[in-house]
Amino acid sequence: MSMTEQEHVLIIQKANEYVKAETEAQFKKEIVDALDEQAFDELYDRFYTSLSFGTAGMRGVIGGGTNRINPFMIRKVTQGFADYLVSQVTDPSVVIAFDSRNFSELFARQAALTLCANKVKVHLYDALHPVPMLSFALRYLKATAGIVITASHNPSKYNGYKVYWSDGGQVTPPHDIGIADRVASVEPGAIRSMSQSEAKYQGLLYPVPQEVDEAYYAMVGASLHRPELLAASKVTVAYTPLHGAGNIPVRTMLAKLGVHCEVVEQQEQPDGDFPTVSMPNPEDPQAMRLAIELGIKAKADIVLGTDPDADRLGIAIPSDPQKLTYTLLSGNQIAVLLCDYLITTWKEKGYQHGKQPLVVKSLVTTDLVKAIAESGGAACVDVLTGFKYIAEKIAALEESATRFFLFGCEESFGYLSVPHVRDKDAVSTAVLAVEMMAYYSTKGLSLQDRLNQILDTYGYYTESVLSFTYEGAAGKQKMADIMKSFRSMTKGDAFAGYTIVEKTDLLHGGPDGLPPSDVIILKFSTGDKMVIRPSGTEPKIKYYLFFHAAASQRETFQAQLQERIARFKSEL
Repeated sequence: MSMTEQEHVLIIQKANEYVKAETEAQFKKEIVDALDEQAFDELYDRFYTSLSFGTAGMRGVIGGGTNRINPFMIRKVTQGFADYLVSQVTDPSVVIAFDSRNFSELFARQAALTLCANKVKVHLYDALHPVPMLSFALRYLKATAGIVITASHNPSKYNGYKVYWSDGGQVTPPHDIGIADRVASVEPGAIRSMSQSEAKYQGLLYPVPQEVDEAYYAMVGASLHRPELLAASKVTVAYTPLHGAGNIPVRTMLAKLGVHCEVVEQQEQPDGDFPTVSMPNPEDPQAMRLAIELGIKAKADIVLGTDPDADRLGIAIPSDPQKLTYTLLSGNQIAVLLCDYLITTWKEKGYQHGKQPLVVKSLVTTDLVKAIAESGGAACVDVLTGFKYIAEKIAALEESATRFFLFGCEESFGYLSVPHVRDKDAVSTAVLAVEMMAYYSTKGLSLQDRLNQILDTYGYYTESVLSFTYEGAAGKQKMADIMKSFRSMTKGDAFAGYTIVEKTDLLHGGPDGLPPSDVIILKFSTGDKMVIRPSGTEPKIKYYLFFHAAASQRETFQAQLQERIARFKSEL
């Protein structure tokens, strides 16, 4: 691209400032080389802006520059985080975990030493650990906050920085806003540093005690409802950690319960390049391909996959009694099965007598979850997308005399059934899913059989997500124009040939205490629903389509479904 002379001077100035501030030679060299080669387009891309601390932390492409994630940006964000902590709490402490991504351990150590230099005590894991175990650990250790170095299920070129508060959930207002403000005001010269040896000598840096892992495993084991079924039924599981942090905890839990687990050898070891997949996401059929192949070979009863930070769980189930083919379940199907199993178990076991169970789902998760929960006697509430909002609901129940938390779910493969963790937990959910499968097996049912029974009972629910990307400044304006256009619609207007019968705009908040969010919900005369939501991390708008028909109309509806989706897609 062409730069003005003023932009050129500013970019060169920022590049030289970064070179002075960056402590790691590998990242510094990238910028020195670009300066030597006068690669101004590349320098512009690396410095025209800075990665910002958003509502969930920071995520970016790994590399040198302020528009990349690197040791300097980690230290800058952590300095702002430290400034906020010491302004809020006397004697603050932080637990830090990291996953298998490239440079995750380095970034975790840089964050720890910056905190220590600000007199913040740090418990730093000495090996990779998943998100749910970090959430559990900071609650167990009664820490002020937590950090996980991860970019979740994104491609290998990314890494990220997620921040948690003392309740174990990701930061929410006012903490997220307060931290972001502090981070934005940090100047390079204000970033404090300390050596690892000095941090340990001053009693500021500690490892996370091994007892925390054991306490987590004991908690997960105690959360199960029918653990005796697992060893007795001689279950075989095929599992892939997708080169991530789930490998040890998932296999440890299954072994403790007597479950035979076959692991995808090619994806067993941690590897930030994720060489066997284009994206380490268990939602992606390509990412689960090797696990399903192993399932066929091992005649597995269930196939499981976790993403690199082990907060998302994918499940595939046999499509035939001979286990020659497997079906990869959608995130909504998994949520439905788990919710149904937990409701069934609550009614059979009579747990928490006198209290009503609460199911919490994101507003873009299938409404079949709500139908199952309410039919079973549970309450169900919708929250904004982001598991931190589910965590808020759990926290609000801690002193409740009338309700208890049963289950939380997001359609993007995030589930939680243990209140001791406050984020998506693929480890405990993996074990719960195996127990669920074993339970229905004792009744002569496969998970597909049970799913069919649910649809016969509640009607046919299905969903589709359409996503459109709008790059650059022009794309940002386009997204704003699209949302403005939807906001101008009213009841009685037509969209894609269907009449709008209800519109909910969450820009200034919504029902059930939903906080303000750039989200619009349209309901149509056909019973269909569309949720429009700009992504918080990518330049795109997502359109979530929800369809429902009576069980008796299932075949007719399925025949028409693709045409209905196409009509929406064409209009969008």
